[in-house]
Amino acid sequence: MPGIHDLTLFLISVILLNLTPGPDSLLVMSRTAMQGMKGGVQASIGVTLGSFVHVLAATFGLSVIIANSATAFTVIKLLGAAYLIYMGITALLAKPATNASQHGSNTVNGNGYSSQRNLLLQGFLSNALNPKVALFFLAFVPQFIDSQASATDKTLGFLILGCLFSILTLINGIGLTAASRWAQQRIRPGQRLSMWLNKSIGALFVAFGVKLALTSRN
Repeated sequence: MPGIHDLTLFLISVILLNLTPGPDSLLVMSRTAMQGMKGGVQASIGVTLGSFVHVLAATFGLSVIIANSATAFTVIKLLGAAYLIYMGITALLAKPATNASQHGSNTVNGNGYSSQRNLLLQGFLSNALNPKVALFFLAFVPQFIDSQASATDKTLGFLILGCLFSILTLINGIGLTAASRWAQQRIRPGQRLSMWLNKSIGALFVAFGVKLALTSRN
């Protein structure tokens, strides 16, 4: 492929990185638990669309601005942190789930979670508003771009690797959705346990948001 080297190592690295727990995987698991396979897949697609924002930004230099501008980095960081904390507080304040929602119904009534049509947006914002992902692309992807390649080949190589990264992110999200749904169907937690699990997820979202808010560019 033009401008690319060590593609196999890149693919293995991305698979391992996608297996690392983070706010995106937590979002996918929580939406699977609340709204079944469809909810988890939609959240995964949203996360993948968010990653494409970082791919395009890194390819055309916008991520360099984020990396070099303290103001741009701080603004995006605080927006992302505020969104994660908002989702966490929403989960903490949610009412106990109904029997239908416990079993993955597509309708959610009074439990503080958005309807199916908002899951894509939730996944998108969770990823797109995380400046750490932008910095990751700038630090990680260039290691697999040939420094001797032409500017056109470098740009094309960056786009190809970014698209491969996003595709693997989607595959990982769907796999995580299937695994979460499989576990849920076998454990079948009661209403009280489900309530505490939801609150634990909410606390984790808040923790991720606070951690992001305290993140520096270095």
